[in-house]
Amino acid sequence: MAKVEKSADEMSFLDHLEDLRWHLIRASLAVVVAGSAAFLAKGFIFDTLLFGPTKADFFTYDILCRLSTFVGLEGGFCFDDMPFTIQSRTMGGQFSAHVWTSITAGFIIAFPYIIYEFWKFISPAMYANERNTSRGFIFISSILFFLGVLFGYYLVTPLSINFLGKYQVSEVVLNEFDIGSYISLVRSSVVACGIIFELPIIIYFLTKIGLVTPEFLRKYRKFALVIVLILAAIITPPDILSQIIVAIPVLVLYEVSIVISRIVIRKENRKLRKQKQ
Repeated sequence: MAKVEKSADEMSFLDHLEDLRWHLIRASLAVVVAGSAAFLAKGFIFDTLLFGPTKADFFTYDILCRLSTFVGLEGGFCFDDMPFTIQSRTMGGQFSAHVWTSITAGFIIAFPYIIYEFWKFISPAMYANERNTSRGFIFISSILFFLGVLFGYYLVTPLSINFLGKYQVSEVVLNEFDIGSYISLVRSSVVACGIIFELPIIIYFLTKIGLVTPEFLRKYRKFALVIVLILAAIITPPDILSQIIVAIPVLVLYEVSIVISRIVIRKENRKLRKQKQ
């Protein structure tokens, strides 16, 4: 006898949990597969990507050096070498760094599939027209996430490394950083920016379920500005220029989120008017 598929309305709470479990298992397997590929590409992941921002010829430093020279500013982005070293202080430090970096890389690479599994879990609860209008959800979410990752890697990470790597309270103290500390800085900068760039998607869903409105977002814009500046201060070095550079795209995303919320509300109101007719 053929197995009868249950609709979203017929599924019990335990059925939903079982369904969620399989979505999480498949998403985790995707991370493991992508992470395994990253584990094998150790040279590229570490020498080219991870330690790229420690080199004076890194893309961001080159651009900022040219820009500061062009405007006649004596900036700290023109240098020949970073005044610090990276070392491992424990026996398993390098292996542990290799494993956790591979897992992080696996999560970033597999993000579109993770979003796909998330969409597959929530889509049965949507109306047919809602599923049709949200088909671009996976693509847009992935693009925003990867833009955030690139922003974190090419801007936030170099700014943080340039500031913290050169900072000294005294010439007596040498900057010799543990590999775990360095990787944690890069990982937090990249992943945090990737998640922050998902703000328009988050606002879209919050608007759909009625927790957020365009009026609410406009009313509390000033508070949002303060929160954005606090976030910028957390993920960037404590200098005003770096915080402003990071805050600007987040504020742009906030304004885009207001527009998205307004569009969602407009569509919902149009749908209600049609139902009344």
